[in-house]
Amino acid sequence: MSEKSRIFSASNPHAAHRNVGGRGRTAGVIAIALLLPLGIAACSTTITKHGTQLSEEDVGQVSNGMTQDQVRQILGSPATVAAAGRGNAYYYISSTMQQTAFMKPSETDRQVLAVYFAQNNTVERVANFGMKDGKVFDFISRTTPSVNSNDQSIVQQLFRNLGQRQIFGG
Repeated sequence: MSEKSRIFSASNPHAAHRNVGGRGRTAGVIAIALLLPLGIAACSTTITKHGTQLSEEDVGQVSNGMTQDQVRQILGSPATVAAAGRGNAYYYISSTMQQTAFMKPSETDRQVLAVYFAQNNTVERVANFGMKDGKVFDFISRTTPSVNSNDQSIVQQLFRNLGQRQIFGG
């Protein structure tokens, strides 16, 4: 032990504990290195998708004049069916939820694919509704639903609680 070390340890009785240093400090650094990723992972965001997840290819296969059975073969069973205009419509609803750690999940996105049928039960048109600038918007026709239509109220109802509560299971 050098002269300086002896003086330091003689004047400070706790110096021996501080000087053990190498192993204790290394174990602490290892513990932090192992626990830090767990702490970061606990704060990560989990994204969950619910409902009918349709690809652009699936939607692209639906064309005017197809029957309801043909649409169901391509897209599957709709989440809901409703009367719309002079015919009826199939609505395929998907939702994206986000949850960070133990916080309550929140809905961050909702998409509604609407397939409208004419009176002869063939496809009249397809709309892909989502939210844009706080309003319901059809990303296919690039328009918002008409204000005085029966369909507008149905679509508005499907979007009215976006971000407030889950549409599926909650």
